[in-house]
Amino acid sequence: MKEHLLEVRDLRVSFDTYAGEVQAVRGVNFYLDSGETLAIVGESGCGKSVSVQTMMRLLPMPPARLKSGEIIYEGKDIAPLTDKEMENYRGKEFAMIFQDSMTSLNPTMRVGNQMCEGIVRHRKVSKEEARKIAVDMLGQVGIPNPEAAFRRYPHTMSGGQRQRVMIAMALSCNPKILIADEPTTALDVTMQAQILDIMNRLKDIHHTAIILITHDLGVVAQMADRIAVMYAGEIMESGDARQVFYQPSHPYTWGLLGAMPNLIQDVKSQLYTIPGTPPDLYAPPVGCPFAARCEYAMEACLKEEPPEFAVEGGHTSRCWLLDPRAPQVTPPEGIPALKKGGNDHE
Repeated sequence: MKEHLLEVRDLRVSFDTYAGEVQAVRGVNFYLDSGETLAIVGESGCGKSVSVQTMMRLLPMPPARLKSGEIIYEGKDIAPLTDKEMENYRGKEFAMIFQDSMTSLNPTMRVGNQMCEGIVRHRKVSKEEARKIAVDMLGQVGIPNPEAAFRRYPHTMSGGQRQRVMIAMALSCNPKILIADEPTTALDVTMQAQILDIMNRLKDIHHTAIILITHDLGVVAQMADRIAVMYAGEIMESGDARQVFYQPSHPYTWGLLGAMPNLIQDVKSQLYTIPGTPPDLYAPPVGCPFAARCEYAMEACLKEEPPEFAVEGGHTSRCWLLDPRAPQVTPPEGIPALKKGGNDHE
């Protein structure tokens, strides 16, 4: 059996607050292979960022608490490692592009000095060699006159330029996994397209695996090889991009796809909306977490959490509608019909 570059198994993360325990991540499983892009999508607060920040040990503990789970990287479980041991992984093996580049860059340091810190630390080169690597990376991400950009402060750059700096900084130590947390949220459409093109091109050049965290399905369609749809701290559906876009099998995925505007729909028509609000993770519901918002919910959905049904070819979904005993339903207009998973489930 092929060994994945990264495999996360039964990850459970909570936050201890004065009001009680917030169960932010509840049994997440996913894997990542070298050179591929995995998109984790879902509404705000569903646990996307918490999952990957736990993997990189970026959450303060307490209040965060890793309750259980394995994080297998190149065959080794890194979940039990200390913060000191994780310093050898952050930047060198994993790198992260954060959502807000302005608050992620140190405003008191020149861009080049910030880049060189990590390069010297992880690549064991001289300061002069680190400077050459940093300037070269700034050029690779499309920043004009990288020599001058090396000496600039973050506040003198536009949002798009700062995001390019973040990409250059993340890739300067040749990490095997790049985590992009909403990398285009604050950018206009033109700059967003340029940033995505840069990430795709550099992925091909450096053969870097990418975990893309987003709620923008347009970005996912352009970038992802595989998709994991997350809701209320759980992955509800996963598969390759074509399967999830053209053969979605979970009502939550239908809702996300139905809410996307497209060029052929009537401009006067209303977009599909998912009714209700996400569940309170202080006290997660019994059964399927999406049941209260799902128009197809059955009695079983309210009483028992659905297993992971195999749809086809690595495509899985946690929905009782895939049980052969469930009634046939019709998804919203424009969403492909679901395929029954039969008895092949875990």
